[in-house]
Amino acid sequence: MTTYKQAGVDIDAGAELVRRIAPLARSTETGYSITDIGGFAGLTAIPNSFREPVLVSGTDGVGTKLELLAERGDFETAGIDLVAMCVNDIIVSGAEPLLFLDYYATGELDVDAAEKVVSGIAEGCRMASCSLAGGETAEMPGFYDHGRFDLAGFAVGVVERSEIIDGSAIQPGDALVGLASSGAHANGFSLIRKVIKTSDELPESVINQLLAPTRIYARSIQAVKRKVNIRGMAHITGGGLTENIPRMLPEGMQALLRPANWRMQKAFSELQAAGKIADAEMRRVFNCGMGFVIAVASAEAPDLISALVEVGERAFVCGRVEEGSSGEVGFIG
Repeated sequence: MTTYKQAGVDIDAGAELVRRIAPLARSTETGYSITDIGGFAGLTAIPNSFREPVLVSGTDGVGTKLELLAERGDFETAGIDLVAMCVNDIIVSGAEPLLFLDYYATGELDVDAAEKVVSGIAEGCRMASCSLAGGETAEMPGFYDHGRFDLAGFAVGVVERSEIIDGSAIQPGDALVGLASSGAHANGFSLIRKVIKTSDELPESVINQLLAPTRIYARSIQAVKRKVNIRGMAHITGGGLTENIPRMLPEGMQALLRPANWRMQKAFSELQAAGKIADAEMRRVFNCGMGFVIAVASAEAPDLISALVEVGERAFVCGRVEEGSSGEVGFIG
């Protein structure tokens, strides 16, 4: 008799993984989950404090950073990255993270490695104050090479309709306040991996800094958004500084950044030197030390920075908004 296990799919391993991760999911409980891990779907109530709730959703992955993390056995960071990349996108609209779902696909299920990934996902959910509502583990023999796996994440948040932040209130003269990144987050790793392979000038300490878990800004944004009038926000994700900041700007406005106003981690400068990467390429691929940008009236920038520092962020005025060609980002100094 031919069995599913002989075909490469171990149902028992999948059941063991569900048994192990159920307590991890429960550790993310925020009080709104209605169901437990293991059902066909996760049910989550919308907080009754919202009068006219709007759901905000986003999806992302970890990209080729996953390969470097897997080589080092750093599966927990992959889980945190997965949550961060999704959650940092939805909070741009002013949303409060509500729930998270994950998709884990592999050729042969390694229960220990998968448990560590989900442990990182649970940690990321706790950092973002959202619940891990469920997920899917797909064992696909022959589709993925031995030891390989991929991740996808899905975040859902909620915002009061009257409090949606979409950048439409941004005006010329507004200040741009940057929040420091923890490293390269989960973007640009195809280029990083190429530099690692073609250059022997990157020490392990630099690679480790680039691989640091993506910073999750959700709690910080929730803490400060009622203290100042935030007019727009941008998550510095794929596309770096030059592609993401324009996504929050109204028609006819551009951003002018002053790189001297923030500290780019040494790892970025060493990566740039080792790979002989031009400034323009660095700025359109990497966050260059700044993972999130907030637009406020210039008079409110000091209050915003003080509030962000209070909650543990390293914040700074990184530039301003001007009238000009829509979608342009200029650099001075």
